Order: sequence, then structure tokens, then C-alpha cells
Amino acid sequence: MRHRAVRLWTTAPAAVVALLLFAPAASAHTELESSSPKDGTRLTHTPATVRLTFSEPVDLPDVRVTAGGKRLAVSRPDHGDRRGNGVEVSVPRVAGQDRLSLVWQVRDMEDGHPTSGTLSFPLTTKATDASASDDAAVAPTPSDSVRKAWAAARWAGYLTLALYVGGLVFLALLWPHGAQDRRTRRILTLAWAGGLAASLVTPGLQGAYGAMGALGDAFHLTTYRDLLGTEVGIVAACRVLMWVLAAIVLTALLQGGERAARSPGWRVGALAVTLGLLRTTGMAGHNAEGTHPGWGAVADLVHLLGVSVWLGGLTLLLLGVLPRRRPEELSAAVSGYSTLAGVSVAAIAVAGAVLAWQIVGSFGALFHTGYGHLLLLKLAVLAAVLLIAQGSRSWVRTRLDIAVLLRGDRATVRPFVYSVAAETGLVLVVLAATSLLVTSAPGR
Repeated sequence: MRHRAVRLWTTAPAAVVALLLFAPAASAHTELESSSPKDGTRLTHTPATVRLTFSEPVDLPDVRVTAGGKRLAVSRPDHGDRRGNGVEVSVPRVAGQDRLSLVWQVRDMEDGHPTSGTLSFPLTTKATDASASDDAAVAPTPSDSVRKAWAAARWAGYLTLALYVGGLVFLALLWPHGAQDRRTRRILTLAWAGGLAASLVTPGLQGAYGAMGALGDAFHLTTYRDLLGTEVGIVAACRVLMWVLAAIVLTALLQGGERAARSPGWRVGALAVTLGLLRTTGMAGHNAEGTHPGWGAVADLVHLLGVSVWLGGLTLLLLGVLPRRRPEELSAAVSGYSTLAGVSVAAIAVAGAVLAWQIVGSFGALFHTGYGHLLLLKLAVLAAVLLIAQGSRSWVRTRLDIAVLLRGDRATVRPFVYSVAAETGLVLVVLAATSLLVTSAPGR
């Protein structure tokens, strides 16, 4: 077992480095590639339209262009836009100014992150009956307070997802009798309520951030209505629906107890709902960035599942199994979870390497971008978690049988409890780093 752990420690980092060294360039968020007329071109008169070409396909509701604070109409070009990444902006005639300034904003179709900029066109003539303005328009920037609130909501969403999904897996595979435990039932109920609340609040914060609004805009009905017209909003609505369906699975478990946890029908239903929750959560991240979005989607699903099984199992182990100190439960649940956690960590390592290759795009980006720095911080905390987890596995190998023979003696079990508690706390820090990564732009 120890040799296997050493091989994992040496193989996983080597895989990450190799993938990043030979990775193709990853795409960042939607950016403006060109405009017609070109930015800075001196014009003799105000053009009827200005054509904008973006680096990725865009939806018209996601594009906002203003001039002098007034929003301008955008439409699809009549020709030359096979990829769907071009728009035409209808520009009104400018009187009394020597410069036409357009401020553009666009929201990424995949994850809702905003980008913005300005276009400025000097005019050779101007009306003499109005004062000229030489002040260049300033592109808006996303609110930092909205981003922090969004990151906090994403952290709560990841935590509740892990507790719910991981808790169900733990009960179904290792501890069906735990469905009768009051603490376990309370954890799953709170996880479901928190997951539903996070899924309702997060779209408003994401919409306000994408529209570069204030924190109060996150709770306006118009923010939700505007977001629902986009791909990001549709995914958010599907996630809310999956949490509603999760209530049915949870209710069946609470009513049926151990019998439901052992039932093939309940397990199939729980599997379908948990896969839906994992997929709709992953679709709001960066896994579609890069040249192989299919690989990114699969890796993200495996990564989320591995983290959920790991953290959810740790929580039920710490707050459900260990306080009871029943020998038969310690023997079955602890040893079984040790194996399950090992598989989960291996899945997290492989899937994380694929996601790093997909999103970061190069080894140098780890050290020269804010996103890369956050990823390195997450990896450092994860390494500390794995060191503690190795200590827990060592206790299982050497002390579990003694604890069972002593019928869950408190002094014998206490070191394992401390180790599991420390491991759980650091995994929460890993989730916080993940939330910051999801709300940050790759390559910046």
C-alpha cells in the first residue's frame, strides 16, 4: 500500500507537468478581435454601422454597446459571419463632437464572465453649434464586491453539493444503517437546503457581475430575466431543477431509512440526480475552455465526483460514524472509506491534470498569471491534505483492528478523529480556492 502511495505522489505531478508542457494554447474569455472601421481610424462622418468581430461566438443579448451612455442596437451581419462571432452596431449621427466613442461589453457564452473595452474614432468635421468633448469614454469594469459575493456563493454551492452527493454515496456503498442516524439525516437535509439556496442566489450574482452592475442588482428580477435568455442562464435553471428533484431522492431516503439506502430503485434514482447535479454545476465553470471541450467536460465531472465522495465521506465519517464508536460500524465503514477515498484521490489527480492542461494551456502560465498562482495555491493545500490523509490511512492499517477489539475505545480512536478533522478543514480551503478559480479568468 505504501509503495502504491509513493507511485501516486510521483506519477501525478509528473503527469501535470507533462500535460502543461505539451498543451495547446488555451482560449481565454471572449475578446474583441477586430472592428470595422478599425479602432482609431479618422472618419469624415459618423458611420451608419460599426462591425465588431469577437474571438468566440456570441449571443446578441450578451453584447452591449453604448455611446454617450445610451445603449445602441446590435444585430447580425448580413454576410460573412459563419461562426456567429460578429455583430453590427447601429450608430446614430454625432453632432457637436470631434470623436465617436463606443463602449462595448460582452458576456462569455460558456461561463458568463464579462469583458469590455472602448473604440474611439476621430471625426474630421463637427457641428459648430455644440461644444466638443475630448474626453475618451471609459470602459466599465466588473464590481469587486459582486465578484467576492459570487465566489462565496460558489463555495457554498460546492460545499453543499459535496455533502449531498458524497453523503448519498457513503450511505449507499458503506453505511446504509446511517440513514437512521439523526446527525446524518440533519447533514443531508441542510446540504440540500443550502444547495438549493446557492443555486438560486448564484445566477443573480453571476448576472450582475456579467452586466458589470452593483451588488444590489443581483437581487433584481430584471437581472434574472436577462440571464435566462443566455446559455449560462439555461444551465442555472437546469441546476435549480436538479436540486428540486434531489428533494424527492432525499425524502425517499428519510422515509425509508436503511431499506431505501439498500434499494436498487432508490440507488438508480439517486445516481441519476447526482450526475445531473454534478454536470450542471460543472457547466458553469471553465471546463469548456481550450481546444478539447469534450475532454474538459468529462474531466470536470470526474473531478467533482471525486471531491464530493472524498469530502462528503469525510464529513459523515467525522460527524456520523466516529461519535457512535460502534465496533461493527468502525470495521466496515472506516476500512471501506479508506479504499474509496484512495480511488477518489487518484481520480481527482488524473482529472485535475486534464483540466489544468485544458484551461491553463502552458507551463509558463502557472507562474505568470493570476489564475496560475491560484492553481498553485490550491495544489499546495491539496498536497498538505494528502499528507494528513496518508496519516489517516496509516492509522486504519495499524490501529483500526485494535479500536474494534476495544469496542471503539475513545483514546484509541481520538488520533484518527483529529486527523480526519484536519483533513476535512483543509479540503474546505481547497474548495475556497476552487471557487476563486471559477470566478477568475484563465490566462490573466
